[in-house]
Order: sequence, then C-alpha cells, then structure tokens
Amino acid sequence: MQNYFPLWKNILVLTVLVFGIIYALPNVYGNDPAVQLASSNATPLQQSQADEIAASIKNAGYPLKAFEFQDGKILARFNNTDDQMKAADMLSNKMSGRATVALNLAPATPAWLTALGAKPMYLGLDLRGGVHFTLEVDMDTAVKQAEERYGNDIRGAFREAKVRYQSVSKEANGIKVVLADEENRVAAAAVLNKDFRNLDLSESGTNEFLLTLPEREIFAIKKSALEQNITTLRNRVNELGVAEPVIQQQGTSRIVVQLPGVQDTAHAKELLGTTATLEYRLVDVENDVNAAVAGHVPVGSRLYKDKNGAPILLKRSVIVTGDQITDASSGMDQDGQAAVFITLDGAGAKKMGKLTQENIGKPMAVVFIEYKSETRLINGQKVQHKEKIEKVISVATIRDSFSKRFQTTGLDSPQEARNLALLLRAGALAAPVEIAEERTVGPSLGQENIDQGMMSIVVGFLVVVAFMAIYYRGFGLIANFALLFNLVLLTAILSLLQATLTLPGMAGIVLTLGMAVDANVLINERIREEVRNGQSPQASIFLGYEKAFATILDSNITTLLVALLLFGFGTGPVKGFAVVLCLGILTSMFTAISGSRMLVNWFYGGDRRVEKLSI
Repeated sequence: MQNYFPLWKNILVLTVLVFGIIYALPNVYGNDPAVQLASSNATPLQQSQADEIAASIKNAGYPLKAFEFQDGKILARFNNTDDQMKAADMLSNKMSGRATVALNLAPATPAWLTALGAKPMYLGLDLRGGVHFTLEVDMDTAVKQAEERYGNDIRGAFREAKVRYQSVSKEANGIKVVLADEENRVAAAAVLNKDFRNLDLSESGTNEFLLTLPEREIFAIKKSALEQNITTLRNRVNELGVAEPVIQQQGTSRIVVQLPGVQDTAHAKELLGTTATLEYRLVDVENDVNAAVAGHVPVGSRLYKDKNGAPILLKRSVIVTGDQITDASSGMDQDGQAAVFITLDGAGAKKMGKLTQENIGKPMAVVFIEYKSETRLINGQKVQHKEKIEKVISVATIRDSFSKRFQTTGLDSPQEARNLALLLRAGALAAPVEIAEERTVGPSLGQENIDQGMMSIVVGFLVVVAFMAIYYRGFGLIANFALLFNLVLLTAILSLLQATLTLPGMAGIVLTLGMAVDANVLINERIREEVRNGQSPQASIFLGYEKAFATILDSNITTLLVALLLFGFGTGPVKGFAVVLCLGILTSMFTAISGSRMLVNWFYGGDRRVEKLSI
C-alpha cells in the first residue's frame, strides 16, 4: 500500500493536535482586572486578614468576580478596571503598613487548564498597554562614587598599616593623599603600591600623592555601573509583579525598560528612577559639633544634618552600606512606629557585630542617601540638575551587640518604610538614572492593536481558505485543515514557552500562514502534474508528496536561516518577529507534510479504489 500511515504515526499526529488545542485554549479566555496583596513584612498574610479584606471589598460595593488566597498572598478579581482602581485605593489606605497593594491583570484561565500547566501568551507593550522608559545612566556620578569608595578604602588600609596621614581627599583630578612626614610617606607608598595597583600613583608635592583612575578602570566602572543598574532595575520590576518586562541595554549609557500591563505608571516611574541606600556610621562624640559648624571639621569626621536640619557630627568611616543588605521588610516597632527590619550578609554582619560590641553605650546614626536627577528648562535650554541628598534619619544608642538582623527606625510614615524596604531589597542603583524618554500605551490603544492584528490574521486566513477550497476542492479542504492545525499548534507552543506576543509577532503569524499554505500548494500542484502525466490517483498522491518534499524543505530552510539571522542580529521587535517565524516554519512543515498526508491517507489511501481525485 502506497498511501498508508502506520497506527503509531496516526496516533502521533492526533496527539500533537490534541496537545495544540489544549495549550492554545487559555488564550481564548483573556485576563481579569485584579488587585494583588502581599505582606509588607516577613510574616505572610493570614486567613483572617484575607476574610477581612474580602468583606471590606464587598461592603464598599465593588463586585468581586473571584477572590483567591494562596501562599500568604491575595488576588482579588474584578469585572472592570473602574472597580479595580477604586478597590485598590481603598485597600491601600486600609492595609497601610500591613500589606503592599499592586494592580494586575490576571489570566482568566479555567482551573482544569491551569492544572495541566496551560497558560496564555503574555502580551507585549503594544498590545496590552503599559509604559516604555529610556533611562540615561549618570556615568560621571558613577566615577565620582568609585573615587569616594577608593578614598574610604585608602583610609582603612592606612589605619590597618598604622600609617599616619593628614588627609585623604577627593580632588577634581583624583584622590589627594597628604602624609604626616617622610617616614609615613614611604610607608604609605608601600601600601598604595601593594593594595591599589589599579590606580595611577604620582607625587604631587612634599609628602603628597595623587591617585587617578586610568582609562581602563573608568571603562570598567562605567560598564559595571550599567550592568548593576540593569540587575537592580530587574529586581525592582519583579517587586511590581510585571509579567514579561523588557529590560535591556541600549548603547553605552542607556537602559530600555518596557512594562506591559502596568497601570500605576506614576509609581513605576518613581520606583525606577529612585537611587536610595543606607549607611551606618558612629556618631563623633569626642569633638565639638559647633566647632565643626564653624568650619573646623576634624579629620576622620563629616558634618551632616538630621531630618529637622540640626547639625550632627559623624565618623567618616562607614560600618556597613546598602550593598551588604540581603533582605529588608517594613513593619512597626514595639512603640508602633514605622520601621525597616534589616538582614545583612556575612561580611556586613561580622563588621556590624564587631563595631557594636566595641562601642556599647555610644550612639550610632543611620544616614539615608538619595540621588535625584531632573531636567529643568533654564533660558529655553534643557539643563540636567543633579542632587545628592544625605540626611540622618535615626540616631540610637547601642545597648547591646547585634550583627545579622536588626531594625532601623526614624521614618516618617509606613509608606516611606515600605518604599525604603523595597529599594533595599532590590538593591541600590550603582549610579543615578534620569528618564530620557517616556511613552505610555493606554489599554484602549493596546486593545485596538489586538483587534487590528487579529483582523489581519482572520482575513488572511479566510482568504487563503476560500482560495484553497475553490481552486483545489477536496484537497483544498484538507490543506485548510492543515493550515488551522498549524495556527493552533503555533499558538500552543508560544503559550507553552510563555512568549510575549507583539505586533511584529502577529506579523510573523500572518507570514507563517502564507508559508504553510505554500507547502500545500506545492504538494497539490505536483499531484495534479502526476495526474496529467497519466499516473493513477494513488500513484499521483504518493509521487506528489515525494517530489514536493525536497522543494518544500529547500524553501523552508532558506527562510529559517534568514529568521535565525534576524534573531541573532536583531533586537526587540525584530527578535520577536524572528522567533514566531522560526517556530511557524517548523510547525508548518509538520502540519503540511504529516497532518495533511494523514487526512489524504484516510480518504484516499489504503486498499481504496479511487477513480478520480477531487483536485
């Protein structure tokens, strides 16, 4: 028998078809406007709190579509975005200090599909709506911060080596080191040449050194700042609960951030652009703060101001910094005041434990550091204004030794504590960023793009279906089944991979439809040619598929190579288009050759005596 599939091959094709239908189905159900709540401290939300929140929503008159409580988190689904936004505002006020409230779009996939691991595709910014930011990283500040860190490291190295120095100061052209005498100059040179070989060292005067950053070090600092900022922004975006965000480098100093589905754009903008960290320093109680205000700041100390503007003198050496914080959560202390509960890494905990043990009874200050960057219009010109804000938010006496876990108080509100905890959890930005470009795609425009994209797919599909049915008759209908099979299978694979569908991706689907039907056209034309050459119907089918295969393989491989090149060298939308096209080529090969052949074998193959083909 020429046109016959063994049982296993029929089962394989049907299994793939059922698989495609199941995993493509979630895309039919869409998303529900939802509000997500999670605990703002280490203790997850309890069932009693979930019941209280559900009752509050109902009492406020906002109809719930569904209410889910799992793993200490709450997801409240609503029928429309209006109820969602109003309920979120109400819950933010009610749960202040106890839970974080975030707007979300939750998939409306039935439970039986979710149990099978079936999920809908994510929709890109152009389809779902959301915000697009282009962030400019302040590289000059990154270099200045690196010089400040080197200055602190040099002071620490001198103290360990017992080198007496008059000052280690940041100058316009580098770090200036002034030694006490010739003996200490020699000792300092030995320390600097041993521990700071990556800096250029030169003598700038009697018992004076100047350390400058070489070009290779500046390049490494800028590269590291960009990479760390990307990692930090990704962590912060994860805190927002955004599905499939796009965070990628653009050029040497810019970062592109796309947040599909984000509705609270103001909060996202504030969160991404804020550079905040903490420093823990000992208070200088040996020297007079009034003398420091008058201009006589002692060596090894710095003058700060607290939140009320009062001067306070702190030790220049830092105990621990924000980059040594591994976890932070907000909550209330024993006096009912807003607090942030801090967990340090091993090195930070060791240093904090040692310093607190040695300084019991002395005051320690918490310095909040924030970098702000904004563009102002001055005399018709855009001028970038940068500001570093440092303020002492808390001063407390060390009553006992502590190391890994402790709390920081002195915050103005629970909201400030939540924001600070989130920023510390996500990590501090290595350098300030300014939003150079901002675009918002509204949900209505996103829906319009979806409607137009779907219209193009449907119209393209129907035109092809009509042409194939009229021109190739019975074999055209079989080709149409293969085409539908291909569309379902491609959707299922994209959903299973949790790919992000964009407008270029939709264009890739439309092109895939053309590529898929092209294979069936080649097969049908070869069958018709064999019929015209006088072959029997069974032989025409067999030879048609055999001879068309090489041509189909050749055309699809060349297209696949182009798609792989697009994926390798393209970015953003081009890469998305290439992914859909690659997958579409593979699925169209399977459905056009195996799917349609199975049906042809069912209708014409085996022992059937066929007088004429409907082609």
